[in-house]
Amino acid sequence: MSKVLTKKEKIAFIGKKLDELYPNPPIPLNYTNAYTMLVAVVLSAQCTDIRVNQVTAVLFKKADTPQKMLKLGVDGIAEIIKPCGFFNTKSANIFKLSQALVNDFGGNVPQTFEELESLPGVGHKTASVIMSHIFKQPAFPVDTHIHRLAERWGLSDGSSVEQTEKDLKKAFPESEWEKRHLQIIYFGRNECKARGHKVENCPICSVVGCKR
Repeated sequence: MSKVLTKKEKIAFIGKKLDELYPNPPIPLNYTNAYTMLVAVVLSAQCTDIRVNQVTAVLFKKADTPQKMLKLGVDGIAEIIKPCGFFNTKSANIFKLSQALVNDFGGNVPQTFEELESLPGVGHKTASVIMSHIFKQPAFPVDTHIHRLAERWGLSDGSSVEQTEKDLKKAFPESEWEKRHLQIIYFGRNECKARGHKVENCPICSVVGCKR
C-alpha cells in the first residue's frame, strides 16, 4: 500500500514534478508589449490560445497600440476577432479599454491591480496575468485548469477561484508563482485533463492522490 503524503509532501512533489516536465514554461499567448498582452488575455476568455494567436497575428499588424485600435473602431475590431467567439462583447471591451488607456493613462497600461481592474473587460485574473508576466509583480492568476487541479490535488477545496488563489499563494513561495501558474496550466492541458482522466497514468495524481 502506497504511503499517504502529507500536504507539505504533496506540494514538494508537485513542484518537483512540474519543474521536471516544464522547467521553462513559455507564455502561450503571442504579444509584443504590455498593451498587446492585455488585449490577447482579454481575447483568451472562452477561446483557445491557438485561436487567439491566429487572430492577434492579424489584429496586431493593424493595431498594436491603443491609439491604432481606436482607429479601427468597434466594428473593425469585431470583424477581425470574430473567430474568437463572444466577439461583440470583446470588441466593445477592447475599444473601451483602449479609450480608457488613452484618456486616463497616457496610452500606457497601468501597473496596479486597482487601475487594471478599472478597465472594461479586465477582471482580476487578467490583471494578475499582466502584473505577473509583464510587470513582474507577485501574482498567481487562476484559470479553469488551475482551479480544477488545485481541488483535484487537495490543495484547495474548490469553493471559489478566490479561495484557490489564496491557497496556492500559501502553498508555493512567492518567487515561484509566475512559473507555477504556467506549469499547472500546461499540466492540466496535457497530462491531467478534465475528461477521460486516469489517475494511474497521471504523473502527479498517481502519487499525491486525486479527489475526482
